[in-house]
Amino acid sequence: MSSNDEAALTPAKIVAELDRYVIGQHDAKRAVAVAMRNRWRRQQVIGDMREEIAPKNIIMMGPTGVGKTEIARRLARLARAPFLKVEASKFTEVGYVGRDVDSIVRDLMEVSIKLVRDEEAGKVRGRAKEAAEERLLDLLLPRAAGRGFTERANEPALPAADSTREKFRTMLREGKLDDREIEIELADDSNPLMSVLGGQPGIDENALSGLKDMLGQFGRGKTKRQKLKVPVAWRALTEQEVDKLIDHEAATREAVNRAENAGIVFIDEIDKIATKSDRGGADVSREGVQRDLLPIVEGSTVTTKYGPVKTDHVLFIAAGAFHMTKPSDLIPELQGRFPIRVELTPLTAPDFVRILTEPTNALTRQYAALLATDNITIEWQAEAIDELAKIAADVNQRTHDIGARRLHTVLERLLDDLLYNAPDIGTQTIPITPAYVKQRLGQLVADEDLARYIL
Repeated sequence: MSSNDEAALTPAKIVAELDRYVIGQHDAKRAVAVAMRNRWRRQQVIGDMREEIAPKNIIMMGPTGVGKTEIARRLARLARAPFLKVEASKFTEVGYVGRDVDSIVRDLMEVSIKLVRDEEAGKVRGRAKEAAEERLLDLLLPRAAGRGFTERANEPALPAADSTREKFRTMLREGKLDDREIEIELADDSNPLMSVLGGQPGIDENALSGLKDMLGQFGRGKTKRQKLKVPVAWRALTEQEVDKLIDHEAATREAVNRAENAGIVFIDEIDKIATKSDRGGADVSREGVQRDLLPIVEGSTVTTKYGPVKTDHVLFIAAGAFHMTKPSDLIPELQGRFPIRVELTPLTAPDFVRILTEPTNALTRQYAALLATDNITIEWQAEAIDELAKIAADVNQRTHDIGARRLHTVLERLLDDLLYNAPDIGTQTIPITPAYVKQRLGQLVADEDLARYIL
């Protein structure tokens, strides 16, 4: 994203963009919008003060399925920033078997590397495809009597008549050579030792990752010959050319900069590591995890295979239901690193109606698109959507409140027969009416025990 684009992205515009995908929760959207804008503001500050301005990390409190993760994910996508979601409960205190908190930064760097590489690949893909096409034509055209259509290192192809080459080019672009097989050189990433170690119980994943990187250095440059159909070979050759055209050192520097200054880490289930002051046992380990997280959130330098990465300006967004605990049960030092706290409200039937109709990626549109591939057109009646929303809200109230995720379960059950039979019933238009909803879901909703297990 250019600096002009970032400058134009005001908090109000960020909230408006988030509104396209997440219903309600205005306070949470406002908080993340301000946090994102403050990042741009920090970049405009001149002098030493820029480094002193720390991000204002956020804790989101609210039940599952109300939009906590989606807000953070959409924010990162909007900012084109590296985004990583982790679950606090997956980490263990240093000295125990499990993930260590430094892996958060290493994983964030991998996301950043991929993000930057994809952006750079997009810039050169046109040239790479043209270069791959020329290599493909060299492979397809006969070189000399008695020699096949394979690529030989350091052996230029004998010149073919321009007209013949252009005929092949036309046939290639029109797909008339798609059934032909050619042999090309591909990178050989296989490593028997890694496949053996990866399947062993008790192998620490961080040690395994380091070993994989080390073995990857020894195996770099190793290739193997493989026969592929022309379309597949063209894609593989294009990726090889993309790799040649990208300045990997510059991309790595940009990825480190992007992770350090634009990275967003979403720590889910942070309430699971909160501790009660009057309890011991497992709470001791939870407090240990908090203390291990503290340096990362406060700002530290972590060594990765791409070089040292600072976390001083990474934005951390933590989230949790906080049913049994509250933010004040976190250790004071960690509480202080999350100065902004917003509470997300449980979703109601009217919210579900909006979720089913307003977002760009609304579930009703998703199912309509899926069934359209089998020539089935479904028409959602407003009253039917109202009925679905009431059912989802009712089941949430009587069983466990899982928020908007209940809509996935309800809709899957509603359309189960249609999804199964669609390929066999031919082109049809099927209206989804209140009667259809009651017929498919009425008995399940009436039986509370059945609803508990099926919906």
